[in-house]
Amino acid sequence: MKTHKDLDVWKLGIDLVKEIYLMTRKFPSNEQYGLVSKMRKCAVSIPSNIAEGAARNSKKEYLQFLYISLGSMSELETQLIISKELGMIQDNTVMEKLEVLRRKMLNLIRYLKKEAQ
Repeated sequence: MKTHKDLDVWKLGIDLVKEIYLMTRKFPSNEQYGLVSKMRKCAVSIPSNIAEGAARNSKKEYLQFLYISLGSMSELETQLIISKELGMIQDNTVMEKLEVLRRKMLNLIRYLKKEAQ
């Protein structure tokens, strides 16, 4: 691996950020400092923590940042569910993409744990 930019999980994370930003533009203006802000922050946190972890000096630190990223995915998933329940989104495409990203992230974590043994 050259850098974090070579990782599929980072690339998918960047795509997810773009999608969340586009989707939340359509949310009601009174959600600007509520769900919109939280969803964007979580989305940005996913590839950001992947990048920071990849730049760390040890696998243990790298894994810690991947777990933080995984936590942001769960937080974003919850916010997407809330948005859907409130009728702000109808499409499940983002949820499906998030699930693909989660599976890939878990595979990367498993790989790094196995390699560290």
